[in-house]
Amino acid sequence: MSEVKEKNAPATADAAEPKQNYKDVEPNIQYEAVDWTTIGKKQDSYNSSEKSRLETLYSKTITNIAEHEVVEGVVVGKNEKEVIVRIGYKSDGVIQLNEFRYNPNLEIGEKVEVYIEKQEDKEGQLILSHKKARIVKGWDRMNKALESQEIVQGFIKCRTKGGLIADVFGIECFLPGSQIDMKPVRDYDQYVNKIMELKVVKINQEFRNVVVSHKALIEAEIEEQKKVIISKMEKGQVLEGTVKNITSYGVFIDLGGVDGLIHITDLTWERINHPDEIVKLDDKINVVILDFDNEKRRISLGLKQLKAHPWDKLDTELKIGDKVKGKVRAIEDYGAFVEVMPGVEGLIHVSEISWSQHLRSAGDFLKAGDEIEALIVMLDKETRKMSLSIKQMNPDPWMTIMDKYPKGSKHTAAAKNITGFGIFVELEPGIDGLIHISDLSWNKKFKHPSEFMKLGDKVECVVMEVDAENKRISLGVKQLEENPWDAFESVFTLDSVHKGTITSVTDKGAIVALPYGVEGFAPKKHLVKADGSNAVTDEQLDFKVLEFNKETRKIIVSHTRMHQEATEEQKKIERKEEKEAIKKVQESISSNTLGDLEGLAKLKREMEGK
Repeated sequence: MSEVKEKNAPATADAAEPKQNYKDVEPNIQYEAVDWTTIGKKQDSYNSSEKSRLETLYSKTITNIAEHEVVEGVVVGKNEKEVIVRIGYKSDGVIQLNEFRYNPNLEIGEKVEVYIEKQEDKEGQLILSHKKARIVKGWDRMNKALESQEIVQGFIKCRTKGGLIADVFGIECFLPGSQIDMKPVRDYDQYVNKIMELKVVKINQEFRNVVVSHKALIEAEIEEQKKVIISKMEKGQVLEGTVKNITSYGVFIDLGGVDGLIHITDLTWERINHPDEIVKLDDKINVVILDFDNEKRRISLGLKQLKAHPWDKLDTELKIGDKVKGKVRAIEDYGAFVEVMPGVEGLIHVSEISWSQHLRSAGDFLKAGDEIEALIVMLDKETRKMSLSIKQMNPDPWMTIMDKYPKGSKHTAAAKNITGFGIFVELEPGIDGLIHISDLSWNKKFKHPSEFMKLGDKVECVVMEVDAENKRISLGVKQLEENPWDAFESVFTLDSVHKGTITSVTDKGAIVALPYGVEGFAPKKHLVKADGSNAVTDEQLDFKVLEFNKETRKIIVSHTRMHQEATEEQKKIERKEEKEAIKKVQESISSNTLGDLEGLAKLKREMEGK
């Protein structure tokens, strides 16, 4: 062996002799056989037959495994952070405990599936994953669970928008809030970190999304319970229930596995705006069964029916013509509902609010919360109906209308309603009069009465006509003054010329402001100026009166006619001058011709004498 070591020893700088080549070694040297497997080991060496036998026995204890496959293992150890799993390989694998969060009751000896990531890492450790094994096998199990409607265990990891996230077979699934329970769930956090029985209801293979439901598991059971409960129900039966849900139209009551509805009108005899004025969520209340439908599983419940009807407490001495006090509870266009005592209401029709004939809506006179006094005009205790009147608290003012408002009398009234044809004004409560749009002003024409005054404004007016039978009064404002058009007739005579300012222009013509606050109208063809252009807004020009109508208070004017007539006059003067010039020329020609003829005759005579 020493020779072998020398032969293989590397040359150093201090070596006296040159390095030997393997060819220089004598070929007849004999080497001692060496068993390298025993070097550094304390145990005795084995011969070849024993070694072969032991290798065969050892190989039988080791499972043939391959990386990236799923195998079954047994939990052989567990601490606060890790789980040791034996799969029959030469070493055990270690898996983080948080991969078993869905199974907090994991015990030693329990079989689990693991995914082989590596047979050996740098330290010779077997690397396993339980989470990946569940994911690999999970989709197959998930699809089978959907087909077979199998009940699966899900670990609720966290809450999310609209529901919960559940771990099923290592796959994150969505549990909608509406599928958690039969009744609405308001606190999702109570389910986090808990195990729930679930049912796979939908799988999106393309996006790998899974929807599960807990409600689906209990629906069938609830339906059976409903059948049993409904089969024992009777109209008029009183049951205890829990307020499950409150809506604007009513309250849903849990009767122990079956739901019933109390409509808002069956909660109380009094008028309310919303059911939450009477009950709150999770309240336990007694209800009476009003009606139910076996086929549709609908149950109508009542709460107010457990109390005596307020009409039964109504004073037996109450009669038509009596005065009652109450509070306005609701306003409709056709009238107002007045509560005269809790649960007892009377209707004041809009026609019974005021003696006025121009009523539009009860809301124009009353509002919710008003406390009023009214007269009973109709009372039917059997049908529980009452009609009230405010206007009949006082005598009809139209009975003495002729004395208070004679024709020609002047009064101050407030605008109550403005329409396109006129203004209704209130002379006194219950007495309205109409000022027609044509009776607002002598001079100005209004497109709408709102240009003259606004609602609530007061105006002085004169009574023009009174119709007591039909309860109508015609009023006028312009009649307070004399008709200025009588005077205008002598001012705006035909062909008279006035300065005017154009205030507005339309396709048909223009409105012209004339003296004394009067307006005239100039048709479009009468707006052409001398230079051929059209007159425009705010332009001041001379206008000639073409037409004056006192009855319709209409004045037609023209600016074009001004320069057209001037042109005609000029043409007349020019034609006259032309005629005079022609006459002079003709006279000159005439005299010259006669003299020429006289000279020619003289010349002729002289020639003939020669």
